[in-house]
Amino acid sequence: MRALTIGRRAVCAGLASLPLARPSLAAGAAPLIARKATVQLAPDGYPASEVWAYDGQLPGPLIRARQGARLTRRLQNDLEVPTSVHWHGIRIDNAMDGVAGLTQDPVAPGGRFDYDFTLPDAGTYWYHAHTSSMEQVARGLSGPLIVEEPEAPDVDRDEILMLGDWLLDPESGGFMEPMAHPMMMSHGGRIGNLVGVNGRHDYALTAQKHERLRLRLINSANARIFVLRLQGMSGWTVALDGMPLTQPEVVETEIVLAPAQRVDLIVDVTAGEGAPAGLLMLRDDDSWEALVDVTISGRSARTVRGAPAALPANPKMDLPDLDGARTLTMAMEGGAMAGMESAMFEGERLGFRELVERGQFWSLAGQVGRSGTPFASLSRGEPVRLSLTNRTVFPHAMHLHGMHFREVLPDGGFGPMRDTILSLPQEPLEIAFVADNPGKWLFHCHMLGHAASGMTTWIDVA
Repeated sequence: MRALTIGRRAVCAGLASLPLARPSLAAGAAPLIARKATVQLAPDGYPASEVWAYDGQLPGPLIRARQGARLTRRLQNDLEVPTSVHWHGIRIDNAMDGVAGLTQDPVAPGGRFDYDFTLPDAGTYWYHAHTSSMEQVARGLSGPLIVEEPEAPDVDRDEILMLGDWLLDPESGGFMEPMAHPMMMSHGGRIGNLVGVNGRHDYALTAQKHERLRLRLINSANARIFVLRLQGMSGWTVALDGMPLTQPEVVETEIVLAPAQRVDLIVDVTAGEGAPAGLLMLRDDDSWEALVDVTISGRSARTVRGAPAALPANPKMDLPDLDGARTLTMAMEGGAMAGMESAMFEGERLGFRELVERGQFWSLAGQVGRSGTPFASLSRGEPVRLSLTNRTVFPHAMHLHGMHFREVLPDGGFGPMRDTILSLPQEPLEIAFVADNPGKWLFHCHMLGHAASGMTTWIDVA
């Protein structure tokens, strides 16, 4: 059992709530009800916590549908504040993207909104609140969305592992207040003191030696970057952010999963009965602990199988042709220990001290927060090269709505398709994409406290 300190007391690290292993909802099924619920997040002996959750479940109901299907869901808002739902990573119709104030009005308390869209891509995705998302996601409003390939890969089991953390007051069981604490907003973000998987502090699996599993990892945390390692298992990465790799890549090093990123692994269990196995997490003290314990019982085959086949490609995964591409540059500035000289905020240029007084700490391309003018106005089908310069002392998980992109590598090649990429301080980064989805699309840091305090902009595709 792993232990972290919460305030003055040590507890087992994790989340305790409903297990994810429950019947999935087909496309077009029951509505999503955003409401308050009381759950035992902390281990037994600590007070229960009031959360905001879809259908009162943490994580929210598993939505599973086939590629090409039409997904319809009615959001029913039983909270006392407005909300909306973003379908993260889905190349969706703009009106269904769920960004309050940009693609739709927020759904008022007692109100409803019908989401209705096709699912063009197979893969691992998720959904979460996108109104005051830093607070609403932190309080529990998120869930997994799985789009199945026409033909499933050759695996024995498909396991969804939704990673998350929570920042709780051990004395009351409530969330640490204030949500928008200046220290967290201006530093690494709201990082929890409890860590868990699928809503549990003690999530565990059983498996057989030589069994082959598909592990779908989703980082739903507000700001935590997970560094992970396989124990008693060997495997391959087959998809990132829902998009299949051309060929499976052997997992030889740690897996780094920034907020909002996903990775699909196909793993073979190599440990025998009684041997340790699971998914390990790197702690702050550089030690490793089990995030998911796997108990080995029996043997499914005498030998391991060969390397898995690649997953079938999704539509529109061709490498971009950058001849004549629009070139854009974006500097990330602000935050503690770096700051910025000045930036535009609500139509006027303010110095860093004035911005801090308004609870704003970050800027993108000299702009703090979403303005009425897009960062770029693009023609449909236009190729784009966007150079990102991180002048802060913190990493940022940059997420583009509505489209996927590829990193432009130093040798001129391209990385895999993604919707969220980790930008490290002082390390140049360039991404490329084709603006093939019309509408107003958000581009922001998915350390949600950073987005809420300035690191949010948008592009307009005509």
